[in-house]
Amino acid sequence: MHALLSAFAPIWTLTAIGYAVGRSGLLGEQAEAVLGRFVFHVAMPAALFTMVSGARPAAFANSSMVAFAAGTALVCGLGFVTAGRLFGRGTADRAIGSMASGYVNSANLGIPVAVQVLGDASFVAQIILFQVLLVSPVILTLLDTGTGTGSGKGVVVRRMLTMPVRNPIIMASLLGVVVSALGLRLPHALAHSGDLLGAAAVPTALITLGLSLNSRPATGGPTEHTEPAESTVRTKRAEVATTVALKTLVQPLIAFVVGGPLLHLPDHQLMAVVLCSALPTAQNAFIYAQQYGLDTRVARNSVVASTVVSMATLSLATWVLGTTGP
Repeated sequence: MHALLSAFAPIWTLTAIGYAVGRSGLLGEQAEAVLGRFVFHVAMPAALFTMVSGARPAAFANSSMVAFAAGTALVCGLGFVTAGRLFGRGTADRAIGSMASGYVNSANLGIPVAVQVLGDASFVAQIILFQVLLVSPVILTLLDTGTGTGSGKGVVVRRMLTMPVRNPIIMASLLGVVVSALGLRLPHALAHSGDLLGAAAVPTALITLGLSLNSRPATGGPTEHTEPAESTVRTKRAEVATTVALKTLVQPLIAFVVGGPLLHLPDHQLMAVVLCSALPTAQNAFIYAQQYGLDTRVARNSVVASTVVSMATLSLATWVLGTTGP
């Protein structure tokens, strides 16, 4: 339990600092929007390029990743369908619902949890690559399609083909793949600069998340809804509850079924798969919703609520499967 508390402490601390700064008005009214753009367009691309360029994407071609990917794909699909069928969301909002349901907080929470509980963070590194190179492009494509101007087939195709050039996250990831595939290494000064810039992504995203907790009505921009307040609050709560249940309960359960009875993974690998699948929603879901001008309430509240709930589900998974690390 001490390991989990240590892993969660930076998340709560930085989010609380962001909330306090927002309440004080220290950074002004535009702080949330400006910091969100900084994370999305500058810091996060730097972090992803550094991460991908120094790794080998082929590393996640193994049975453990198959089990994790199966849980992610099924839950993201359920989140997408649920957001549309039950809550009447459009394509872009359904993409955010899908991401909030299945995109795990693998970096700033997954790594410390893996180190403390499993004694090894190598599997988390594979998950980060999987989410960056495969899951994020799908989510961003849906977001781009759902928020694009024009509905003609040619417009949609053109936007999809040009999205890597227009989206800094996908562009940084693709450049990282190219550098990795060619075996190139950046000069130390340039690489170190990228490391420093990328290191700002997670803390700034958490500060931005904290700032957003002061927002009323916490919408991201032009697609703000005008439903009656009581109906909106009830719907949002139900949607957040559904999303959190998919993230913290359904995803690790699917991973367990696929990794255990179907693939017969060794105990240590099965625990790693289930534990990582039980991680809460990454703050990327909130940042993406904000930058695409969507209502951020569901994404923001899903990040916060799933982080609270996952303390219990991670502890339960550790207790049931047994601590196999040191």
